[in-house]
Amino acid sequence: EWFDWAKTSTDMIEIKERLSLFYRKVIESDIPAFNQVIKTMKNWQTEILNSFAFGYSNGFLEGINNKTKVMKRNAYGYKRFDRFRAKILLAIKYKKVGLHLG
Repeated sequence: EWFDWAKTSTDMIEIKERLSLFYRKVIESDIPAFNQVIKTMKNWQTEILNSFAFGYSNGFLEGINNKTKVMKRNAYGYKRFDRFRAKILLAIKYKKVGLHLG
């Protein structure tokens, strides 16, 4: 509920206050798995709150990194790095065209 509400709100002070209330509710529930989640969320609280304040995402870059890693696993044994690099660059460039390279 908090997350859905926070996506539509612009008041960062209220978002932070409601996040603190969420922490208290989870701690009161005393479910061990959720306590670990709250610990992680508190460690990353600044970054979490920034994601609501700024509309930027690194999702596109993470997608390219993931695709590159998959290609790297599939290309085990390439002897020439320049050819492997060319394959990565071509796959990224022609992603929108729908061509399947390699």
